[in-house]
Amino acid sequence: MSNSKIKSTHARRVWDSRGRPTVEVEVTLNYNACGRAIAPAGASTGTGEAVENRDGGEAFGGLGVENSIAAVNGEIARALKGRDASDQTAIDKVLIDLDGTADKSRLGGNAMIATSMAVAHACAAARKVPLWRSLHDQENAPEPPFLPLPEIQIFGGGAHAGGRVDIQDYMVTAVGAATFAQALDWTADVYRAAAGLMNEAGRSHGVADEGGVWPDFDDNEQPLDMLVRAIEAAGLRPGRDMAISLDIAASQFGVKGRYRLAREDRTLDSDGLSGMLVDWVERYPIVAIEDPMSEGDKEGMVRFTWAVGKRVQVIGDDFLVTSASRIRAAARDGACNAVLIKPNQAGTLSETRAALEAARKAGFGAIVSARSGETEDVTIVHLAVGWGVDQLKVGSITRGERTAKWNEGLRIADQLEGDLFGGRLPPRARFPWRASG
Repeated sequence: MSNSKIKSTHARRVWDSRGRPTVEVEVTLNYNACGRAIAPAGASTGTGEAVENRDGGEAFGGLGVENSIAAVNGEIARALKGRDASDQTAIDKVLIDLDGTADKSRLGGNAMIATSMAVAHACAAARKVPLWRSLHDQENAPEPPFLPLPEIQIFGGGAHAGGRVDIQDYMVTAVGAATFAQALDWTADVYRAAAGLMNEAGRSHGVADEGGVWPDFDDNEQPLDMLVRAIEAAGLRPGRDMAISLDIAASQFGVKGRYRLAREDRTLDSDGLSGMLVDWVERYPIVAIEDPMSEGDKEGMVRFTWAVGKRVQVIGDDFLVTSASRIRAAARDGACNAVLIKPNQAGTLSETRAALEAARKAGFGAIVSARSGETEDVTIVHLAVGWGVDQLKVGSITRGERTAKWNEGLRIADQLEGDLFGGRLPPRARFPWRASG
């Protein structure tokens, strides 16, 4: 179609939620349909993910993106001009071949994912539909679209809060909610209750990187007690209405099977950390644990998955880095039973999609996820809905870069009202821990 041919590709420098430069790309097609997307950035990153192109030097602490912008406005723009935006796979192959490196370090994963996502938005604009609808139509999915089950941070620790506690995310997920809106309502109640309980306990707190409450605790287990109390204070039933999800981000404090819990001044081996987490699963309403072991501790991940994988989601983030080949290997090894899907880890939408397909073939669950350095970009919400992904993780329910995404989900729910499925969540049968919610 002539109206899906790319006329121009333009990048500009914008800002993320940590006050750092990032890349926004705008793709314009013939007849002026336009798509725009912004690259996020992670604080806790896996060694196998696509590498950002940062300038180095003194400006912005070495985090400038002028090289990435020049790449988009130069060779990427020339390579994409006149190409069919409706063929996402072909567009992404042009980007991959143009970069020519295994880790996308020449052009930069930030330049490439912003371009890839902008092309998808432009294609949807040419069809005069939102991105989620464009993606869902391409799926030929037998079931109508639904909203993902939210996974929302209440306490932020680890790399998101200056190492105040070792565990990176203490989250809740509304396992008993009937709709997306109800899940957000209940979570907001828990967030307010948690902040109130912190005040009552005389514990100072601020806001962590992803909008959660900055943790003021003496050890890594106290936040779990506080979360259960906050769920109850919100008038909800722990484990029935609202459950707990954790991101351990063990690569941040683990090396070669040794894990240093600085908050508690102790070091555990792989089995010791696993034993601590298994004990938590036994005593708290935990339904998901992300990166329980470091990315290099495959044996520990296999043993942990064997121990609790039938009861909770064991999610690979740094361990899998949205890589189809790593997901297939993990499935063969019996490591993990779910994967975090982060487009900027892969570098293009096509590779992100391939990772999702690998997860589905392996029988893994999938959670589309934001990064700690975020913007008002809402692409990942559309990916979750359009691709039919069951869960979504974007941080807390505060700060504009987070609420932009939750609010976009509410807008999509409104759009779906005409289909009589507005705001519905994935079928409970897909979550063993929701079946009796």
